[in-house]
Amino acid sequence: MNGFEIWLLAIGLAMDCFAISVASGIILKKIQWKPMLVLAFAFGFFQALMPMIGWLGASTFSHLIESVDHWIAFGILAFLGGRMIRESFKNEELRQEFNPTRLKVVLILAIATSIDALAVGISFAFLGMKSVADITYPVCVIGFVSFVLSLLGLLFGIQCGCGLARRLKAELWGGIILVGIGTKILIEHLFLG
Repeated sequence: MNGFEIWLLAIGLAMDCFAISVASGIILKKIQWKPMLVLAFAFGFFQALMPMIGWLGASTFSHLIESVDHWIAFGILAFLGGRMIRESFKNEELRQEFNPTRLKVVLILAIATSIDALAVGISFAFLGMKSVADITYPVCVIGFVSFVLSLLGLLFGIQCGCGLARRLKAELWGGIILVGIGTKILIEHLFLG
């Protein structure tokens, strides 16, 4: 795998992070650097960590992980998205806002969006990457690109959604995006192989 292919792979893996970050930015409505950096760092960290875990476990667990990773990602994203959609229809006083500043929410989203990266790590082992030195560069690129695109997604969501979030039902659209990403992962794995 050459350098260009690694960067393309990293961008592809980071698109889920970007989409969720846009939805989170719409919900945040204004720049809040600490939670934004935490979210972007968590997305980058887990996007980098999962290929490493996949690569380490490839020889023993690859057949188990490849058969269910898409179902796990779909289940987590559909659950979170469904909850956001349901919350968007509640009366303002009764709603519990989806809060992208809560660490629990950030960690669940970071893990859910990085499950595909686990399978990528498994494929790294089958592509002949035999040592930690072989996998270090791709893992760093994946983490960096995911961090940057997540931060850009947050800023884009804040700029485009500020003031419009209530009228556009940002929580509803954020939930739809999460369910859509989960469905995309499931379709890709079930039908596009």
